[in-house]
Amino acid sequence: MNARTEPAPARSDAIARPPLVRELLLVAGLFLVYKFGRQLATGHTGEAFHHARRVWDFERAVHLPGEGAVQSLLLHGDGLVHVANTYYAAVHFPATVALLVWLYLRRPAHYVWARRVLAAVTAAALALHLLFPLAPPRMLAATGLVDTARVYGPSVYGDPATDSLSNQFAAMPSLHFGWALMVAIGLIVATRSRWRWLWPAHPLLTLLVIVGTANHYWLDAIVAAALLGLALAVIHVPHRTMPTAGRARGSLVPAQRDEQALVGAGR
Repeated sequence: MNARTEPAPARSDAIARPPLVRELLLVAGLFLVYKFGRQLATGHTGEAFHHARRVWDFERAVHLPGEGAVQSLLLHGDGLVHVANTYYAAVHFPATVALLVWLYLRRPAHYVWARRVLAAVTAAALALHLLFPLAPPRMLAATGLVDTARVYGPSVYGDPATDSLSNQFAAMPSLHFGWALMVAIGLIVATRSRWRWLWPAHPLLTLLVIVGTANHYWLDAIVAAALLGLALAVIHVPHRTMPTAGRARGSLVPAQRDEQALVGAGR
């Protein structure tokens, strides 16, 4: 008589949601380390302007479009440039936090993946800020660009000579663009809705804003995208979890079905 073989318990590729307090402390700690690290890169004014002239000349040599073409579109009306400045000041950090909160609550495995990718990109950006201080195009007279935040408002920066809260010579890479691109990728990967393909509008708008407001060069965004690509290549996205309804019916993932078939064959 053959003994009845019970199906193996259904495994899930989902991971447990990380402890909230630990995650809050971890993310806050990473942010503080980054802010402190940026301060270490201050005081290199001459070097930052030298690098800015080199970046500007390189962009022209490889025929990248002029940043002024984007800014001229924003300067058609005070309202439009004010919206762009507000987007630069108010959307960058809250959008990234919103992504992490949503993933933590709804997609824990994707949350851990996204947090690791953002931490890797931010760490690489900090290293570049220390090694390659760069004045933004709004500070470089040769660009002929307007500091739209200072002229039209709102501005998140003070006078570079007295601003002790931020390092304004850390233009490369642009974490505004790198984080925005990760927000779009994270939501596309973690969701199924057909509307998820609208999320690339966020990094696209961010790119136009950071260039049009003269806070970044095109090259800053290109380097940020390259760093994000490297991080995504190393830190692999988790597999999707099996739907809850399927688990409730006792359905098995393919690996489990194969395992059960092998057990049955040996009866």
